[in-house]
Amino acid sequence: MDDPFRKVTERVRAFIGGEDSDFDELARDLFALQYDHVEPYRHLCESRSVTPQNADTIPAIPTTAFQEFEITSLPPNDRPTVFHSSGTTGQTPSRHFHNADSLALYELSLGGWFHHHVQPAARTVALTPPPAQAPHSSLVHMLQCVQVKRTVFTGAVEGGEWIVQTVATLDAMREGNGPITLMGTAFSLVHLCDAIEPIVLPPGSRVMETGGYKGRSRELSKTELHALINAQLAVPMENIIREYGMCELGSQAYATATGQFKFPRWARARIVSPEHNREVALGEKGLLEVIDLANVRSVLAIRTADLAVRHEDGFELIGRAINSEPRGCSLNASDLDNLRANEARSRPHA
Repeated sequence: MDDPFRKVTERVRAFIGGEDSDFDELARDLFALQYDHVEPYRHLCESRSVTPQNADTIPAIPTTAFQEFEITSLPPNDRPTVFHSSGTTGQTPSRHFHNADSLALYELSLGGWFHHHVQPAARTVALTPPPAQAPHSSLVHMLQCVQVKRTVFTGAVEGGEWIVQTVATLDAMREGNGPITLMGTAFSLVHLCDAIEPIVLPPGSRVMETGGYKGRSRELSKTELHALINAQLAVPMENIIREYGMCELGSQAYATATGQFKFPRWARARIVSPEHNREVALGEKGLLEVIDLANVRSVLAIRTADLAVRHEDGFELIGRAINSEPRGCSLNASDLDNLRANEARSRPHA
C-alpha cells in the first residue's frame, strides 16, 4: 500500500535542503493529509468548522492534546521511537511518535540550524543523561545527533529525575585543550554553577541553554541565569546561546543571550491572541504557535502555552500562560471536551 505521506515528506526534505518551494503551499498540502489521517486533529478542526477547503488559517492543536491522545498518522506497529515531554513528576507526558522516515526528517531539520547558531567546538559536554538512560528525550537525541565529535554526557538519572554529576562535568571540561561547548537545561546549569567555584572556560567556549526549570532548581530570570553563567564559567554573553524546542516539534528556534528567537525557514512562529485566535500586531504579546513542516506524521500547527512578543524578525519569550502546567499547554476546555466526545463516538463498542 502506497504511503500517502511519502511524496510530501520528500518535498519537505527538499525544502529543508534549500529548494526554492512555496512554504504556504507545502503547509496546506500537509494540513490536508493530517486532517484526513490524524483523527483527533480532524475532530478538533470539525469542532471549529474548519476543513482544508475553507481554512484561512491552519488550526493549531495545543500541546496538551499530545498528553491525552495519540496525535499521529502512524499505525501502532510503525512507531519505533517515541519522545516524551519532560514534565514534573506525576504529570502525564506528551508523546510524539516517529517511524524511521519521520525520525530521519527530524534529524535533518535539527542539524543545520543547530550548527548555524551554536557552531560547537571539538569538545562537547552535555549536562544531560546519556541516550541509554533517557531514550524518550528529544533533547538528548538532539544532542547526540548534532555532535561534531564525541559528546560527553555528564548527567544521570536518579529516582526518575535528571541530575548533574559535578565532578564528572568538571573532569570533562578540563580534559584536552581548546574551547568547549557546554549544553544543558536551565536547571542543570543552575545546579552546576551553584555547586562549583568560579572557573574560566577556554576562550571561544560556548554555552547552549534550553530553558526549563520544572521545579528542579531555584528559578532565575533569563538575565540572572546568563549573569550566573558568565560569572561562574567566564563565558561572554555573546557566546551564550538559547534554544527553544519541545518534543511535540520537529524544529527548534535559537537566540543569543540578548537577541530574539528565530525558527528556520521551514518553521514559522505565529503570536496569536487567546481571545480571538488571530495574530497580534508587531510589539504585542500573545500565545506562541508554531507551523512546523518537519512535523509530517503528527500535526504541523502547534499551540504552546508560552507567551511571546511578536517582532518583525523573530519573537521574544516572556513567560508561561497563567494556569499552564510546568510543561505542556493548556487545552481550551471546549476543545478538550470535543476531542473526548468524538473519540468516544468513534471507539468500537465492547
